[in-house]
Amino acid sequence: MNNIFDNFRLNNEKENHQTVIESIDKGVVFKGANLWILVFAIFIASLGLNVNSTAVIIGAMLVSPIMGPIMGLGLGMAINDLTLLRKSLFNYLFAALVGLATSTLYFLLSPINIAHSEILARTSPNIYDVLIAFFGGLAGVLATSTKQKGNVIPGVAIATALMPPLCTAGYGLATIQFEFLFGALYLFLINTVFIALSTFITLRFLRYPIKHLPNPKDDINLRRIFWVIVVLTFLPSIYFGYMLVKKNEFNVQVHKFIANETNFTEDYLLNKKIDFKNQEIILTFGGRKIKQEEIDTLKTKLKDYNLLGVTLEVKQGFAMLEDDNNNVQFNQMAFALQAMESELKNLHSKLDSLKSDSVNVNNISR
Repeated sequence: MNNIFDNFRLNNEKENHQTVIESIDKGVVFKGANLWILVFAIFIASLGLNVNSTAVIIGAMLVSPIMGPIMGLGLGMAINDLTLLRKSLFNYLFAALVGLATSTLYFLLSPINIAHSEILARTSPNIYDVLIAFFGGLAGVLATSTKQKGNVIPGVAIATALMPPLCTAGYGLATIQFEFLFGALYLFLINTVFIALSTFITLRFLRYPIKHLPNPKDDINLRRIFWVIVVLTFLPSIYFGYMLVKKNEFNVQVHKFIANETNFTEDYLLNKKIDFKNQEIILTFGGRKIKQEEIDTLKTKLKDYNLLGVTLEVKQGFAMLEDDNNNVQFNQMAFALQAMESELKNLHSKLDSLKSDSVNVNNISR
């Protein structure tokens, strides 16, 4: 049993504390090459989001140096280094503003303004994103604190995805879609706070040397502020995670309902619209006209799929022309078709006449 637990020990692989602190401290500042790399990474990520290319977005995550000041925030909190904490916070805000400005400029100039799936995926953060950021941060800081780093840091950069939400916020700002802007910024904040939290916990666990502030109350106040930020960031994600689960359950039940109950003879389903927000299902059928009694029966079966209170609307494609309300429209279409057929016949008769005249001219010329 002791041999099993020995496999989890880190004593033999820990990097020197001062070496780790200096390494994180060097990655905090954005100037010169580091700043230009950030700008280029933002452009790469924006291009990837714009053309919906996952591979390009992953490349931007690997290039981006924005993880540096976030780990600096966690380190500053862990060892009570106010100088490092201030420097990290300044550079983090500076990098975020540069990234937001760069991505906004790109999307203002880009002729493509469609919100593809890669953009939409960064606008609805929830508790699962919290867990990804937290465990990704744990892996990242643990790799930084040990001698055998391997390829963990690039993997963490991909998993925690700091660049795409920042660029998605730029897209929301450029296209004046504030739902995208605030959703993406919230995801960026989640990644920031919980990577910093995982850094704080790991370095405290590894017993990095703590600098005690001159006033003991400052230590307590600093920790309080940190934990308040963590809690305030965490709470909305619980609600969004709950709504994500409910939406998934809703979609599963609706698809079961459609698969089992909407098979009408001489009819086929043309289109379906499932709206979780408004609790609405819209089904469009083609074929024979479905009787109102059949529609009413269909609505009563919603409760069997835990869809009580959901509105069901049935549209009937071309069969709708049979309704009395659409007779005028139907007659107008019929008259228009008759007029086109008559005009076509006149054109054919004129063409035959021209052909006949050309034959007579040829005979006369002979």
